[in-house]
Amino acid sequence: MTAVVAAYGKETVAKIHDSVIDQASDATVGLGRRLLDRILRREESRPLIEGALVDVADGEQDAEAALRLQIRKALTADPQLAEEVVGMLPGGATHIEASGDRSIAIGHNSGVASTGDHAMIQR
Repeated sequence: MTAVVAAYGKETVAKIHDSVIDQASDATVGLGRRLLDRILRREESRPLIEGALVDVADGEQDAEAALRLQIRKALTADPQLAEEVVGMLPGGATHIEASGDRSIAIGHNSGVASTGDHAMIQR
């Protein structure tokens, strides 16, 4: 610890705090990059998601909602993709199952929903 204080001097606490924030930001961006890479490998939904991404980057009004909608549609259409995406998210193992016709299972804190007869989300 004294080496850190020697390097940063009176700004030690601020530098450590900034470093922690930078690491958290890097981790968030890294996860987002991996999720997006996986989602964009689904050819059927790729053009719509790419278009929504351009709109978000351009600052279009409601673009983030449109992007979420396109991603949700891709995940709903491809349960295996949804399972892979849930597996990439932090938060530990999850197994949520809803039984019965036209049931819905929603992953806790994941925002991922699975619909259909006997819907299921596993991690």
